[in-house]
Amino acid sequence: MTKDRRAALVRITGRVQGVCFRDWTREEAERLGLDGWVRNESDGSVTALIAGPDGAVSRMLDHFWKGPPGASVADVASEEASSVEAPAGFRITR
Repeated sequence: MTKDRRAALVRITGRVQGVCFRDWTREEAERLGLDGWVRNESDGSVTALIAGPDGAVSRMLDHFWKGPPGASVADVASEEASSVEAPAGFRITR
């Protein structure tokens, strides 16, 4: 990964399921030119892998705190990840 590309594995908690959080994440990620995926977890959280230019990843991490209308984000926890794990484009997984 070059110094201007980065990847992050993100866990978002709060009221983040049943509010179109995954669709919103995909739209925001595509708008920012990010690769990766997003999925619902059985504990009510949402997990996402985002990869792309450093600035775009940082912006997406900030956007997660707001989320779509109806969401109430309690926490956004992220850790650095390998961009190799991110598929080209952005998709919702189950």
